[in-house]
Amino acid sequence: MKLKQFRYSEDNLGYLIYGEKFAAAIDGGSVEKILSFLKKHNLELRYVLNTHTHPDHTVGNRALLGSTAAEHIDIANLIKKGEFELEGSQVHVYHTPGHTHDSVVYYFKNILLSGDTLFIGKAGRCFTGDQEGFLRSIKLLLTLPLDTLIYAGHDYVIEYLETAKSIEPDNIHIDGFLKKYDPKYVFSTLEEELKINPTLRFSDKKMISILREKELPHNTELDCWKSLLSITQMT
Repeated sequence: MKLKQFRYSEDNLGYLIYGEKFAAAIDGGSVEKILSFLKKHNLELRYVLNTHTHPDHTVGNRALLGSTAAEHIDIANLIKKGEFELEGSQVHVYHTPGHTHDSVVYYFKNILLSGDTLFIGKAGRCFTGDQEGFLRSIKLLLTLPLDTLIYAGHDYVIEYLETAKSIEPDNIHIDGFLKKYDPKYVFSTLEEELKINPTLRFSDKKMISILREKELPHNTELDCWKSLLSITQMT
């Protein structure tokens, strides 16, 4: 199975998972480019899927379904099934409430399509989910292998790493990541996120020290998580 990334609406990122004959679109807002790619590679779109139901992620659904014979699987059914199959390969679907109550991520091989649950440099904003549930979702993602490739739902790299740098000015890993950042192909690894993303370091002694200096709650893991969400989401 392969992955193709598509940028649309300035900073949104959508994806095709595809094999030799069939493909699945996830947050397929870049309709014309997706259809062109399918035609060029002689692929049939089998599924139209989403990471959550915010309009900027579902905007391409109707056009893709109207232009192909693809099936739409809604998030409730994806959560119930926990996976879908494409050309004999399993794509796992994990329910990750937090950004929204219906957020899911997709995982296959060593690839994670994290939607708005996890960005490069920051976790997503907590809208219709709750912060305690969001922490459980993030901890689930942290059980994945360190070499997991992370593909998020938006390219907020510059903004979010500037925020991370303001929290931890001496973090050399942030500068290193920015030097290799390519807006034409946006991804990171879980190992990199554990170095550059403050919201994933809610148990890190240095980050707890920073929260203490800022006089923010830090006595429990949940305290640290909430405090890190608050200071990273001020921008």
